[in-house]
Amino acid sequence: MVNTVKIYKPLLRATMRLAGLRSEKIEVEPGTVMNIWAPTRSKKNANNSKKPAVVFLHGFVADGILTWQFQVLALARDYAVYVPDLLFFGGSSTGDGRRTVGFQAECLARGLAKLGVQQCTVVGFSYGAVVAFRLAELQPELVESVVATCSGPVVTESLTRECLERLGFPTWSEFLLPDSASALKKLLEIGSFHFPRLPKCVFKHALEVMFDYRKERVELLEAMVTPDEDFAFPRYPQKVHLVWGENDRIFPLEVAQSLKENLGDNATLVCIEKAGHIVAVERPFVYNKCLKKILASIYKAGHTK
Repeated sequence: MVNTVKIYKPLLRATMRLAGLRSEKIEVEPGTVMNIWAPTRSKKNANNSKKPAVVFLHGFVADGILTWQFQVLALARDYAVYVPDLLFFGGSSTGDGRRTVGFQAECLARGLAKLGVQQCTVVGFSYGAVVAFRLAELQPELVESVVATCSGPVVTESLTRECLERLGFPTWSEFLLPDSASALKKLLEIGSFHFPRLPKCVFKHALEVMFDYRKERVELLEAMVTPDEDFAFPRYPQKVHLVWGENDRIFPLEVAQSLKENLGDNATLVCIEKAGHIVAVERPFVYNKCLKKILASIYKAGHTK
């Protein structure tokens, strides 16, 4: 049987090109290459330099454009949209042995610099939100604001223990790196408020395409968890906007409310009802409406309609 996901991915890439994006492989340092979808350089898109830059960082299951396809199509006209693949996802990889969130953020900063990005809003989902917060710490002159979807700045040992016990998994890798179609189906059902019924072959096809670099991804997940004794809540000069699925079962709404309290007046929180962890995929039109409103508040001169 033809792999449906393999068929869909080139169609998606063609759609991204029609939306005005191109895929660029950028060597951020010897042996480290990041694939970043960026605005096409052409006379037609010569005004991209005048558009506010928005960088979308994906979570731990899918690559950049698969995660953010609905948001790219909604925002590419009014914003200079950048969609990187984080290391060991999509077209990005490294020979370096470092697996920390900080290394992801450093490589991302170098990649964006090579594309001429001087300031941006970073929209991160789940693992991508953790990277977004780290990037904001490391490069405050680059990151104007952070839009964090369904994750905070760190995943501590205690938060990990609490979440995994509730979900019934011993480790993040056993949850986020499924090894069968039924395990992938369970992951997506847990991540959703209501996941649609799909043929089993779709999960089998996705499993064949989306979960390479397994060893390296296990190492990324291990490096993501911060010991409780090493954690001090960061203070961000940037405005932070939290967007959460009201029915998130991975990081429940209480996590968002606690995060908002810790961030204080520097943060806003928007909850989307009838949505789980994968809120931007599950309810894209509602999410896009929230995101456009947030971006319009950041860039008061306003490109959003």
